[in-house]
Amino acid sequence: MPESTVVIVGGGASGLSAAGALGRRGIKSVILEADKELGGTWARRYDRLHLHTVRGFSGLAHYAIPRSYSKYLSRDEFVAYLAEYAHHLDLSVVTSCPVQKVRIESDRPSSWTAVTARGDWHCRAIVIATGQYRVPILPDWSGGEGYKGDLVHSSRYTSALPYRGKRVLVVGAGNSGTEIATDLAEQGAARVALSIRTPPPIVPRDPFGMPVQRTGIMLSFLPAAVADRFAWFTARVVLGDLTHHGLRKPQWMPYSARRVPVIDVGFVKALKERKVEIRPALARLTATGAVFADGNAESFDAIIAATGFSTGLNELLEAKEVLKDSGEPIEESGEPTARPGMFFIGYTHSLRGHLFEANLASRRLARNVERYLASSNPIMR
Repeated sequence: MPESTVVIVGGGASGLSAAGALGRRGIKSVILEADKELGGTWARRYDRLHLHTVRGFSGLAHYAIPRSYSKYLSRDEFVAYLAEYAHHLDLSVVTSCPVQKVRIESDRPSSWTAVTARGDWHCRAIVIATGQYRVPILPDWSGGEGYKGDLVHSSRYTSALPYRGKRVLVVGAGNSGTEIATDLAEQGAARVALSIRTPPPIVPRDPFGMPVQRTGIMLSFLPAAVADRFAWFTARVVLGDLTHHGLRKPQWMPYSARRVPVIDVGFVKALKERKVEIRPALARLTATGAVFADGNAESFDAIIAATGFSTGLNELLEAKEVLKDSGEPIEESGEPTARPGMFFIGYTHSLRGHLFEANLASRRLARNVERYLASSNPIMR
């Protein structure tokens, strides 16, 4: 059985940052990554994807993103940075090694096992870094089995090329949904509609020339109601009143709800130019299209479901007491859990940027893992 002091399940940005922070403290770790190459999940995402967070606040622990990269990294640039990060910090990564189950060994105190088809890995501490967006959620819409068009989850969308000249419905108005709708509209789809169940707040990426991430970091120190008011005012001044374009007022605000708003990178322009049309919640599908909550029916050649993801942690972990009912970890990323020796990273919902939080959480995790290893009977170090 292969062994390591710490096993990290998942080689995305958070898992790599965790390994980098542990290595800085002299703690041996190995990353088990399901993909054939690092950054595989990012590499499969849609072509127009860029980070919404600036280069200076998007680097991982102990190795910032070099200035040779763009201010807002493209998908391919970020994939390249992940590989560069792993090489620069000399991280130990085993690719093509999906973990099937994580269990604690009852006959070996302070011992964890990551079960894989290539052998089981034994460790003293285990870090779960498989991410918030592991399992795509495709709703079981009434009539879905009879729909004759192309129905896919947004995770399978890469470019607008296959949709040129087609009538396309995007379901879900998160960042992926709005960007995909914008991409389709800009790249020649015959008609693009966006079905919205709960209207989100939309904020400009660079209000008044300042990255919204910087503003988000500053506002995070204020009371939520004050921060929400400031965010609403800024969006209204920069983007205008979007209710005139069919978008209802947001039903939640980012700081009080602790949810990431839609970062505008072209969607509002497409909306105002009527290249993207707003539709109510999707009620059911028909053979040729969709029926909405207001009773109106339309025909669509394709439907793209930007309907989110689940963590998949309930299936991965035997220790269910560390999870909320939502399937996300109870404890904050990097903190000890109800199961000594088990840690999570990459599950923070933050307005300061996922990568910014991953950097901070990985340093916190490294300190806590070091304390845990020092307090338990040493097997290896």
